Amino acid sequence: MRETKTLEFREEISNSFLKTASAFANYEGGSILFGVDDAARVVGLGNVRAACLDIENKVNDSISSRPDYELLPNTKDSTVELVVRPGRSKPYLYRAKAYRRSDSSTVEVDPIEFRRLVLEGSNLSYERLSSRSQQFTFETLGSALKSTVGIKNFDTDTLRTLELYSDEDGYNNAASLLADKNDLPGFDMAQFGESISVILRRETSAGKSVLLEYEDAVRMYRDCYCYERISGFERTKIERIPSEAFREAIANALVHRTWDVPAHARIAMYPDRVEVSSPGGLPTGISEEEYLAGMVSIRRNPVLANVFYRLGLIEAFGTGVQRIRDAYASSKTTPRFLVMENTITVILPVTVADLGLTDDQRLVYGLLSPTVPRSSGELLGMVDFGRSKLSRILKELIELGQVFTVGAGRGLKYKRGN
Repeated sequence: MRETKTLEFREEISNSFLKTASAFANYEGGSILFGVDDAARVVGLGNVRAACLDIENKVNDSISSRPDYELLPNTKDSTVELVVRPGRSKPYLYRAKAYRRSDSSTVEVDPIEFRRLVLEGSNLSYERLSSRSQQFTFETLGSALKSTVGIKNFDTDTLRTLELYSDEDGYNNAASLLADKNDLPGFDMAQFGESISVILRRETSAGKSVLLEYEDAVRMYRDCYCYERISGFERTKIERIPSEAFREAIANALVHRTWDVPAHARIAMYPDRVEVSSPGGLPTGISEEEYLAGMVSIRRNPVLANVFYRLGLIEAFGTGVQRIRDAYASSKTTPRFLVMENTITVILPVTVADLGLTDDQRLVYGLLSPTVPRSSGELLGMVDFGRSKLSRILKELIELGQVFTVGAGRGLKYKRGN
């Protein structure tokens, strides 16, 4: 047993545990075990009843608002477990400061995160706040609704129905995202050559409707990964990366990102893959396991998500991860999802028809590029097995004609066929 994001050990009772109690109440909840040292050894507290009273008094007197917690004394080993549940009356402050967990440590939240806690405690979100600017036009949104949904009249009543406008507060931030012009971030897109130092093309799509930013990203994707194969009199459209997967990834990057951070979502286009990175980790209340299992039901920007749903750009009920995976059902390469504290990255490899490879062979093959050779040392950092197994898999792929070597000796590297 070790300390985690939701578990902390305390050898004795001191006021510093109140920072962690604040963090647990502000976010996912957690437990603090008193009478256990940092090495997870039980040292005991002595008088368990007195310890419970001391902990209770410190929490009640020092944290505002009062968190929802429970004390579980264990008289057998003289330990006490403080269980703190996620609260609704955020932020929970200790000495006028709010805290959060960062892996197994506790840190003070930054000003942006503090504002989010205040909004969450008021049952509000950034997208529902009144926009600083109230001078907007919505020709792009109106045109999209008329062609997709079939509405005849696009007016203020339509914006009210979409929860983009109210008589009391005017346009909200979600409306500004959909307006024809705004001062908000968007996509930073780049196409790379054989290495990241070779930039073939770069575009920034920002300051306009997210619907136009979505279209800009799709257009650049088509330029880089779609072509026609001519055989006789027949033309066949080829998508090196499934369009359904790419569209889902960029739609989710717009709908689920944090918009109070003035940073662009990033689309990096490589010869063998696309990486779509969006600001903001997972919404509070969703674990990485639930996200990867396609069980995301908490939407960070529900107003914007509703518009995208009505326009047919996303599916309901958080099915994005599964839809991306389904797009690769016939490919031996598979998408990857990197969930970090402040970003989520979706990696979409180019598709290759299944040639009967094993799971391990498919993994190594997917890590190789047709243009940028990689050494075995580089590959070792990307897999969870040892050098001997990696060498065996590479040899098998070479024998199958799927991987080729470049160089020799210490300079030996590997690349895959096109």
